[in-house]
Amino acid sequence: MFDEDQLLPLSALQHMIFCSRQCALIHCEGQWVENARTQEGRILHENVDQLSHETRDDLRVARGVPLQSLELGLSGRADVVEFHRVAARGQQVGCRLPKAEGLWRPFPVEYKRGRPKPNRSDEVQLCAQALCLEEMLYTPVRRGALFYARRKGRSEVAFDASLRRLTIDTAKRLHDLIESRITPRAEREPKCRQCSMIDVCLPSATGPRRSASRYLEEILSTALGDLA
Repeated sequence: MFDEDQLLPLSALQHMIFCSRQCALIHCEGQWVENARTQEGRILHENVDQLSHETRDDLRVARGVPLQSLELGLSGRADVVEFHRVAARGQQVGCRLPKAEGLWRPFPVEYKRGRPKPNRSDEVQLCAQALCLEEMLYTPVRRGALFYARRKGRSEVAFDASLRRLTIDTAKRLHDLIESRITPRAEREPKCRQCSMIDVCLPSATGPRRSASRYLEEILSTALGDLA
């Protein structure tokens, strides 16, 4: 169990899965660069947080819900948590809500600007929200959804044993990285082109495949060639 002053941002799980060096640059060194993708994502989340709460007979919708898990050592906010009324009589799986009768099933929904990612980082972030809700509300959270703005549709996610293990392992690796205070060495990969931190990271200059001196030689050679 972690103390509250040891909690790390839940959003850092995505950085950890995408690139441990990016994660260290942001969360150890305090560096951040925004590009069009990150700006669009930030505006999307701000717009979602400003939407009003919804209440229907069998549905309650809460936005910008504070989350924390002392077991995982994480804290953050859920874009949306839907609470669906448990319909079956005698079924005791659910939580109580203020000024609402019966039991309610939490269903987290995370909003994303683009499309589904191949590395499961979106699913891990959503699963971490579910684990936080389970710890806070003392009830199982079995499913949630990712809403992709570009597709204008939901993808439902089951929080199965495999995804839970991946989420717990990523949270542990995140804490190990932050505790070490060591920024991993850069490695140039195709995904670097999509990263807002590329001009801070400088993977072409500092990566293992090319030395800094060789990188500078190439830049000078290109520049002199342009002047010829």
